[in-house]
Amino acid sequence: GSTNYWADLARYLAAYSKPGRKVYLSAAPQCPIPDRFLGAALSTGLFDYVWVQFYNNAPCQYSPGNTSKLLASWKRWAAIGAIKKLFLGLPAAKAGAGSGYIPPGVLTSKILPEIKKSPKYGGVMLWNRYLDKVTGYSAAIKSKV
Repeated sequence: GSTNYWADLARYLAAYSKPGRKVYLSAAPQCPIPDRFLGAALSTGLFDYVWVQFYNNAPCQYSPGNTSKLLASWKRWAAIGAIKKLFLGLPAAKAGAGSGYIPPGVLTSKILPEIKKSPKYGGVMLWNRYLDKVTGYSAAIKSKV
């Protein structure tokens, strides 16, 4: 529950990287910037992958028929210089989150074409694998990711 020491932990873990043996750091912050817990840690520039949760946060998620909040939030995240690769974190089913579910067709036709323009685009992260297996979400978007 504390916001303390996350940046210290990132530096400590990154120090385990050696030539020929890279230690990868990733984080899954909430989409409001800065993330309450990980903001300082992310600013270290040590994270290789940032899997932002673009759901359960009304100010920065998709709502039916409206991609503007999500796309604006993506652009803000992509503008953070310390982030190397950025992933769009989404629920794999309506049941996977309280809000922010994006139907696969909307994701592939309206959102992915825009966010893939960013050189920081890394892919899509889904919550969770069980729901993905049940719904087939990743199979439905795979060719467009």
